[in-house]
Amino acid sequence: MGFGYKIDDQQGLYFVTCTVTQWVDVFTRKEYADIIINSLKHCQQHKGLQIYGWVIMSNHLHMIAACTGGHELSDTLRDFKKYTASKIVEAIENNKQESRKSWLLWLLKQDGNITFWQPGNHPELIHSRPFRSAKSSDFVVPAGNLQIALLMPMTKWQ
Repeated sequence: MGFGYKIDDQQGLYFVTCTVTQWVDVFTRKEYADIIINSLKHCQQHKGLQIYGWVIMSNHLHMIAACTGGHELSDTLRDFKKYTASKIVEAIENNKQESRKSWLLWLLKQDGNITFWQPGNHPELIHSRPFRSAKSSDFVVPAGNLQIALLMPMTKWQ
C-alpha cells in the first residue's frame, strides 16, 4: 500500500507519528505505555535510533527521531511497531484487571491477526537549518491550562 509520506533519507531527522488503530485509548494504562518506552530504549541500544523529542498520548506516539550506524529509520519503525503490537496485545490478554479486554481485543486482534497500529508513520523530514534556528516555544501547543512540549533539547534521550 502506498502512502503520501515516505522516509526518503534513512538517516534524516524526522517527526513521526504512530497511531493506534481506530484511535483506541490504550496508553491510558501505564503498563502498555511502559512497553513502548522499553521498546524505544531497545531500539536506541541496538538499532541506532536517536530520539530528540517524544510524547506518548492516549492513543498515539509522536517522536523526533533519526537512525545512525547504517540502520534505516523505516526498518527500525517497522520492527518497533511489529514488536510493540504483539507485546501490547499479549499484555491486554494477560491483564486480569483490564475492564475493556473483550472490546480491545475485538478491535485490535481479529482472526488471529493483530492490527494494533494504523499503517504508516506520517513522517515529516525536519531540515536541520530551520529546525535548529527555531525556538523551543515554537513547538509548544497550548492545551487548556496546560502546555505540552513536543520538543526536548537537541540531546539524545537516554
